[in-house]
Amino acid sequence: MLQTLKCRLCETKYGLNMRVLALKTSLIKPNDDLLGALIRAVERQRLKLSDRDILAISSKVVASVDGRIVKMKTVSASRRAKELARKHLLEPEFVELVLREADEIYGGVEKAILALKDNALAINAGVDHKNAPADCAALWPLDPQRRAESLQEEIKRRAGRDVGVLIVDSSVAPLRMGTRGVALGVAGFKPMYDCRGERDLFGKPLLITRHAVADDLASAAHLMIGQAGESTPAVLIRGAPVTFVGSTSIDEMKISPDECVYMKTFRMSTRGTK
Repeated sequence: MLQTLKCRLCETKYGLNMRVLALKTSLIKPNDDLLGALIRAVERQRLKLSDRDILAISSKVVASVDGRIVKMKTVSASRRAKELARKHLLEPEFVELVLREADEIYGGVEKAILALKDNALAINAGVDHKNAPADCAALWPLDPQRRAESLQEEIKRRAGRDVGVLIVDSSVAPLRMGTRGVALGVAGFKPMYDCRGERDLFGKPLLITRHAVADDLASAAHLMIGQAGESTPAVLIRGAPVTFVGSTSIDEMKISPDECVYMKTFRMSTRGTK
């Protein structure tokens, strides 16, 4: 009976009919009208943007229209970049971009450097050759949170709708193969749900659980956006189990290294070996 009651509460609070619709476009280039291309893609699905929809947009396409694509021939590699490139079998110029973008470098493996960027762990500090023109690399948008907010404001101005915006990139998890979605910027809805104090199926109170809603939606979008030549730079999420609000920030999802189970454990382990 408790499980039935909980399901009814979930249905009342969140709804059980979320839809994730891929939005295909032609190739979007620097200085193109990103929002115009996405609105046209929505219309090709014979849909219209509605209040409480969410547009989940690839960070790559945002980087492209914002001019965050770098030609490798314009990059001069430092001595440190050359050393790390030899160690991790990467191009020196690519590593130089990683060093410029990263707040801290921790180490890495072949083809991947683990870095801290904007208080988040990111492979290669978000620098990527994938889905960038030949001999170029894509960087993260300069300020993903502010960019999500500006896109939300532009949607309201052009389409007259209160739509959430999510900027999505790929990430990896410790000891798991493959990439998943991660939220870089969020506007219009709460990115996290605090479950502490709620009761589980057996009536026990939850003590530490928080639900990373934005990252869950980013992974759903990531599945539809794809990783290769799908030409799907965004998805329309309808009926998502989120709380829409006037103002929010991706910072709500971030914690300090001392609170992170991975970072604190690794740092303590490192100190113990010295």
